[in-house]
Amino acid sequence: MSTVTITAQDINKLRQATGAGMMDCRKALTETNGDFEAAIDWLRKQGQKVAAKRSDREAKEGVVIAKTTADNKTGFIVSVSCETDFVSKNADFVAFAQSIADAAVANNVKSVEELNEVSVNGQKVADLINDKLASIGEKIGVNRFERVEAPYVASYIHGANRMGVLVGFNKDAGEAGKDVAMQIAAMNPVAIDETSVPADVVEREKAIILDVIQQDPKMAGKPQDMLEKIAQGKLNAFFKENTLSAQAFVKDSSKSVGDYLKSVDSDLKITEFKRVALG
Repeated sequence: MSTVTITAQDINKLRQATGAGMMDCRKALTETNGDFEAAIDWLRKQGQKVAAKRSDREAKEGVVIAKTTADNKTGFIVSVSCETDFVSKNADFVAFAQSIADAAVANNVKSVEELNEVSVNGQKVADLINDKLASIGEKIGVNRFERVEAPYVASYIHGANRMGVLVGFNKDAGEAGKDVAMQIAAMNPVAIDETSVPADVVEREKAIILDVIQQDPKMAGKPQDMLEKIAQGKLNAFFKENTLSAQAFVKDSSKSVGDYLKSVDSDLKITEFKRVALG
């Protein structure tokens, strides 16, 4: 039984992160003593399909800009956060975020700290942010910064500046670059392929899969090696659904993204991608 107080704010946070129902979120937090990550796993072990953990769920409101240099060899994502959608939809605020992203490109910055020090019209970005904060009365700031460097980088902005994607390729990808960026925006893969999925993510998925299998009455008394094989099969399904190269291509579900790229150019490969979204 939980020894911590579960607040409505805690429940809402878990609900926003997972999409699970309010009562289920309360139960999950109670069962896990308020541990947010453990509560997500608890929900999944109960058979609920919840939203996967994503680092791009940090900013609630703001503007996301994705841009590349003129030679398409370096890409930048700059997310400028604010507190309300009233501000984020304001044309002046969008232009303000755009000017910061332009400064990132012009100065080839490599971090948020470096970006805050560069100048826009003779004034440091950090000072511009403080001035904007004072004028609109909301807490704002550059809350996410991503950079991709590759022989070719494609960028894509989805919706009203609510999501930005960068994709690095080993060579000029042309229109395929945008297609893959749109795929990433729509399907939110965790890695390029099975080999690039972080080990801790694989272990977490496998542990959850095994726990669900072992709770199934039909699996009672089955040998461990059989359970392991079933778990591996389900893990392979996870890789197919959540890794970019193996995902069904959104423009033609009869082929995978990897197959699509081969059809464009047999030597074309994805080297890296970044995805930043509000919400």
